[in-house]
Formats: sequence, C-alpha cells, structure tokens
Amino acid sequence: MAQNNFLQVTKNFLSPLLAKVVSVVREPANLPNLLTCSRILIVPLIIVLLYFDNRWLNLLTAILVVLAAITDGLDGYFARKYSFESTLGKLLDPLADKILLLSTMVMLVHLQRAPAWIVCLILCRETAVTGLRAIAAEKGKVIGASAMAKYKTIFQVVAVVALVIHYSFLGADAHSVGIFFLWVAFIYTMWTGYSYFKETFALLMSE
Repeated sequence: MAQNNFLQVTKNFLSPLLAKVVSVVREPANLPNLLTCSRILIVPLIIVLLYFDNRWLNLLTAILVVLAAITDGLDGYFARKYSFESTLGKLLDPLADKILLLSTMVMLVHLQRAPAWIVCLILCRETAVTGLRAIAAEKGKVIGASAMAKYKTIFQVVAVVALVIHYSFLGADAHSVGIFFLWVAFIYTMWTGYSYFKETFALLMSE
C-alpha cells in the first residue's frame, strides 16, 4: 500500500515536469537555449569525476568537457541559422561558458594542476565582464562576445581539457600542453577583458 502511494506521488510529481520538458524540446526555438543549459547541468558531474585521480576517468571527464564545449558552437549555429537568436540566449551563452570553464579551473587548482593566481585573475576578469554585461543590459544594451573572445574561450577549453587529462597520452605530456595553453588563454583573457571595459564605458558614457 505504501509503495503504491509512493509511486502515485512520484507519478504526480514527474508527469507535469516531463510534459513541460517534452513541450520545450518539441519547440525548435528552444533548442539553442537547451544546448546552453546542458553545459551548465553537466558541471556537477565533471566536478565529481575530477575528485577521482584516475587516468581513464580523467580522459572521460575531458571528453565531457569537449562535448560541452561543442554545444557552445551548436547553440550559436542553430540560433543564427533558424533565426532563434534572443536576448536571453546572448546573455546565457557566455554565462554557461564561464560556469563550465571556471568551475573546472577551480577544481584544477584544488588538484594542484593549475596555478592559483592565474585562475584567480581569470575568474576576476570573467566576473567583471559579466557585471558589465548586466549594467549594459539595464541600459537596454546587449554586449555580445567578440571574435577575439571566442578565441579566448577556445584556448581556455584546450588548456582545461589537457589539464584534466593530466597524464601522458600518445607520447604527449598533457599537463605541459595544458600549462602552455593556459598561459595563452590568460593573455587573451586579460586583453579581451580590457577591450570589454573600454567598449562598455564608451557605450555608457555616450548616453
């Protein structure tokens, strides 16, 4: 009897939720935002997997990061191709990237695979740019990601993936490769941060 009641309560709770999910999935205009949200939802799994210092689990975690990064390109592609671009998407897309990459970087610092000071400065830059976007949004302005910022994200992804793998694969020292690209990503991150500040202040001062 108790088991039947539990199943009924579970069904009553899940049915509306599943119906909502189905309705959202069936609406093509929601696809870019769904892909963006998937990048956020996969973060807890990546964090948990990083706690296990295992060669093959590291590789699996790196693959998850790569797949999440691929959705970044796909959501933008579908949004542009089918004219599904939205203000929410423009704001949510870079935020999802930051949650994915910065969370992983913090874990890499915890695992002593990445320099803490570099990650701290990257975190400060990303937080500051998010704040600038929020201020601009209040003024009715939307600041999208620049082409150079896209390269910055690519370098961050390559660095994170290599540092997550950590061990040598196919004769390549993944950790050394990751540190190299982390430095490249750091330079791009600081430079694009300066550009965002300059653009935003010019935009706000022109009003």
